[in-house]
Amino acid sequence: MIVTLTTNPSLDRTISLSAPLQVGEVQNAREVREDAGGKGINVARVVAAASRPTLAVLPLDPADPFASALAATGVPVRTVPHDGATRANVTIADESGTTTKLNLPGAAFTEADAAALTAAVVTASEGASWLVLAGSLAPGLPVDYYVTVIEAVRAAWGTGAPRIAVDTSGPALAAAVAAGRPDLIKPNDEELAELVGHHLDADLALPEAVAAVARELVPASVGAALVTLGGDGAVLVTADDAWHGTTPPTRVRSTVGAGDSSLAGYLLAETAGVPPEERLRSGIRYGSAAASLPGTQPPTPNDLSTGAVPVRRLSTNNPTTGGHRD
Repeated sequence: MIVTLTTNPSLDRTISLSAPLQVGEVQNAREVREDAGGKGINVARVVAAASRPTLAVLPLDPADPFASALAATGVPVRTVPHDGATRANVTIADESGTTTKLNLPGAAFTEADAAALTAAVVTASEGASWLVLAGSLAPGLPVDYYVTVIEAVRAAWGTGAPRIAVDTSGPALAAAVAAGRPDLIKPNDEELAELVGHHLDADLALPEAVAAVARELVPASVGAALVTLGGDGAVLVTADDAWHGTTPPTRVRSTVGAGDSSLAGYLLAETAGVPPEERLRSGIRYGSAAASLPGTQPPTPNDLSTGAVPVRRLSTNNPTTGGHRD
């Protein structure tokens, strides 16, 4: 079972254009679609589409029209009553795959709301293999809210607690890494650089630079880091090794949700017990498949490219093993 938490869900509206976006001009859209989204929900949708057990935990006003869109996904959910409409995010995607995204604020939380959501996550996590804490924090939640959830889940279930993956950015990610010791983080390269507080080494190729920075965190503060690089693939750094994988040929339609699908693909492979290199390949295949689909449509196993995903070992200064062999 992979359980996800989305504190700030969204109704994702994707507007597809036949030409590049012309700022300040009037344009006709080719098509529009709406999806029940939010990073944790996106992860759960991919897991469900692979016919694997999942449960998405989220706040929801019972009268919110978002409930209908969420029900249409078929994803098992556990909702916590919460006043206020779910936010709407708008993505504009052109034929080249370039996306422009506008994220609106969500409904504000009170301390009682936060406590109720935490309790729901603790209950949902019983017997789960992974808990995914994903996305921005809703207004009113403290910056260390994910730490609160991590501590509550681990206190409740002890050695039976699920492993915890965190996919957020900025202060929320910094707080989770500083005090929560997650088992996995999934930043992109820019989020990783912000997390460690300095730029990537420009004298190194991007994968090597990313691996070197991620090694500052793994294993001292986090168990592993899956760092997505868009069209440049992804880097996986574990306590014992590091790898870079490249993407298969992909016609990009929308990059929204691609990182969420990468995380889901990685976790699907991890729970199947495959080696780290294969987990990385699975993450890249799922992320690429998501980018080839419109909106935040979750990829299914049938959508995955059969093209090669080359993976190579990277050399990093590993404090555990004293380095890696290429």
